[in-house]
Amino acid sequence: MQDVEVENLTKRFGNFTAVDALTFNVGHGEVFGLLGPNGAGKSTLIRMMTTLLQPTSGTAIVGGYDITHQQDDVRRSIGVIPQAMTSDLELSAAENLLIFAKLYSVPREKRKRLIADLLEAVELTQWADAPVKNLSGGMRRRVEIARGLVHEPSILFLDEPTTGLDPVSRVSVWEMLRKIKAERDLTVL
Repeated sequence: MQDVEVENLTKRFGNFTAVDALTFNVGHGEVFGLLGPNGAGKSTLIRMMTTLLQPTSGTAIVGGYDITHQQDDVRRSIGVIPQAMTSDLELSAAENLLIFAKLYSVPREKRKRLIADLLEAVELTQWADAPVKNLSGGMRRRVEIARGLVHEPSILFLDEPTTGLDPVSRVSVWEMLRKIKAERDLTVL
């Protein structure tokens, strides 16, 4: 079973082609890496597959849904961890997760348990109530990852998830992602 099917996906900005007729498939449970130098179109591709940017041409099916015609369904089936850290620094780790759980209409009776489980999975239980601004860069990244999983998506998009982290934090984040992927049967790009 394919969780992601991309066929001739293209994005042009005027005369500049950022993504040129890209075709690939990602099977269920697979970890799929996009490699390339800065400016190669990786982030543009992710933005199209996560419905943030309309493709110029081509198609993509993500989680069984068309990225141009079924955007809400795509968004419900994916989790996105952007390159930039976007958690609210004034709120606690748990409050950041709670806001996203509400935005994704996670039922009230499920939120508390789910948030506790996610904070445990990213090893932040003891910092659940700490303002994000007081956390290290690696801990902030782990808040972002937990936030991207709060609605229990089946596909997780990571855009350079370890950018700006020291080598120890980078290894820790990748180990944690491997563990979460296995526990939650995720497909990861």
